[in-house]
Amino acid sequence: MSDIQGQLFLYIIIILSAIVHEYAHAWAAFRQGDVTAKLEGRLTLNPLAHIDWWGTVLMPLMLLFFFKMFFGYAKPVPINPYNFKNQRTGMIWVSVAGVGANFLLAIVFGLIIRFVPGFFLNPFLALIVMVNIWLGLFNLLPFPPLDGSKLLIALADINTSRYSRVIEFLSQPVGIIVAIFIAMTFLPYVSNFIFGLIVGI
Repeated sequence: MSDIQGQLFLYIIIILSAIVHEYAHAWAAFRQGDVTAKLEGRLTLNPLAHIDWWGTVLMPLMLLFFFKMFFGYAKPVPINPYNFKNQRTGMIWVSVAGVGANFLLAIVFGLIIRFVPGFFLNPFLALIVMVNIWLGLFNLLPFPPLDGSKLLIALADINTSRYSRVIEFLSQPVGIIVAIFIAMTFLPYVSNFIFGLIVGI
């Protein structure tokens, strides 16, 4: 596989994994009583429904080909927590769903590598496993708008009005910059450890 083919394959894996992540959010929100995502056509695995032309196509491709790095996102799923049967538990389930979908993909494909070691597609499956582990961990970081921040607020039952200034500060570019720094420096060690646990290496 050429360098360009490898980069394109990595791009496709990341984008499809992000789309599964967003679909899981939409599905969980629907199960909790919110039909907002469904009404906007987001309760689907059709990639076109989740593509943001800048964040999903142009920016990540330019970064990948010119700087050998990746950063991108699928279009966030719209939710209205006031429609949830229970706002607190509903937000917990919706936040966990996206991350859980990525870890589920990692486990399923990782177990194929573990129990069918001679499978000729294992090098490709290993990349899928690593990408989904990394996406799951990255989204667990407690910085808005990542799922980890919403999960922390819901689990700790934090009064968002009382801590509005802190949340607003973390929502600024500085928050996502810190998240990216953590992702690039510490997450590789954690993701490699989890990868080894799943595939048995």
